Amino acid sequence: MPTIIVLMGAPGAGKGTQARLLQERMNLPQISTGDIFRALSQTETPLANEVRAIQQAGRLIPDEVVIRVVEERTSQDDCRNGYILDGFPRTAAQAEMLEQLATRQGNGIKAILIDMPMEMLIKRLTGRRTCPICGEIYNIHFKPPKFDNRCDLHPEAELLQRADDAPEKISVRLETFAKETAPLIDYYERTSRIHRIGGTQAVEKIYRDIAKVIATAK
Repeated sequence: MPTIIVLMGAPGAGKGTQARLLQERMNLPQISTGDIFRALSQTETPLANEVRAIQQAGRLIPDEVVIRVVEERTSQDDCRNGYILDGFPRTAAQAEMLEQLATRQGNGIKAILIDMPMEMLIKRLTGRRTCPICGEIYNIHFKPPKFDNRCDLHPEAELLQRADDAPEKISVRLETFAKETAPLIDYYERTSRIHRIGGTQAVEKIYRDIAKVIATAK
């Protein structure tokens, strides 16, 4: 049975890396609601026009419209063997709508949470540095450069820290994630669909654990 992967993880937990690996190795498209809405803004369809009117009025897009948008995108050929959802569902109500969509599509659902202690998340995010020339990413705690605050490949370049990786902003981001995601995690725990993967492991080990979850019948 094709599977819908609801991949969850706090900022810094490595969710993006694992989604990329799943795309590359399992040919499972990552469906981002943000990307869908951006694409809709460039199209002229009844649904696109409806979404545009809601946005122009400054209103939140209702759940029933969001699920229609998700269903339209995931009905395309590249999703026939399953797909990864990014940014949806965000609430228990949306999760229930996804259950109905999965039934209509003949898909199963597996919710996977990349779990990581808060102190590790903070170190990952506050320690992140990027080369402005090649984009190489370092971490002063886990993957430091050979020379202090300089790129190994471009020693003339001073490494940069993203503005939203400042400690005070990270705390807000992690608190927001915990608050918004807790009801969704509770929902999947109640329906016995949650699979927790240890996020402190090596990237390849995390991937193997996720792949094993996807491969299991239940």
